[in-house]
Amino acid sequence: MSASDPSAADSPDLRHLSGRLVLIGAGKMGGALLDGWLRFGLNPVNVTVVEPQPSPQIAALSDRGVRLLPDTRGLPSATAIVFAVKPQNAAEVVPAAAPMIDASTLVVSIMAGRTLQFLAGALNSQCALVRAMPNTPAAIGRGITVAVARGANEKQRELAHGLLAATGAVEWVDDEALMDAVTAVSGSGPAYVFLLAEKLAQAAIAAGLPPILAEKLARETVAGSGELLRRSALAAATLRENVTSPGGTTAAALKVLMGPNGLGPLMQEAVAAATRRSRELAG
Repeated sequence: MSASDPSAADSPDLRHLSGRLVLIGAGKMGGALLDGWLRFGLNPVNVTVVEPQPSPQIAALSDRGVRLLPDTRGLPSATAIVFAVKPQNAAEVVPAAAPMIDASTLVVSIMAGRTLQFLAGALNSQCALVRAMPNTPAAIGRGITVAVARGANEKQRELAHGLLAATGAVEWVDDEALMDAVTAVSGSGPAYVFLLAEKLAQAAIAAGLPPILAEKLARETVAGSGELLRRSALAAATLRENVTSPGGTTAAALKVLMGPNGLGPLMQEAVAAATRRSRELAG
């Protein structure tokens, strides 16, 4: 079996991106995007970051040419605006950016639960809109983002794809209604994986292993298995079967995990609950 790196083909080249790019919000996710943009060649002088409380790492980027401002007042029109603020701040922050928008502006939002209709109404504009849902592995360039567009031409979609691909893989959907399920699976999904590592370590301690060893075994097993899954062309079910010998220890454990009250029904219930909550938050 040969291993491959599927993310390499999706790596963007932002060296030739021109025009003004405005990032509104430079917290963890916004900061991850900014780091990716600069890493993939975006000229720092083309970037304006609006962040009233920048971290020392973000503030230091001003030495490289990034313009750092506390708010959007007085900013001219932009080629692209990326909203990376908390969803609860959107009603205040988004309308304030309206003066920067003209007919050619691309607006990208990674605000969870904020719909394309909300963006259009808050901006009072028919500009090109992209709603995207990234996830926290974006912080190490290993995230996955799902996006949906409204009113964007091919060039604007390519621009949005390049900006989002700076933190990992990007997938597009045509139906915005799918974004609630996307949020439940990939947006919230890292927490499910971390919970698995947490509970596996606790089970190891209950089985008699020292806590430090239990924690390391759980962490490295989850991380290594995830990397194998990413690199392998085999389905997850096939990889699971390859670990499982008939009548062996793994089979005994899987009999519990795959039982009627096991991981399958629990995961389906969990994703359904997160999907419902995403719809509620979107209004």
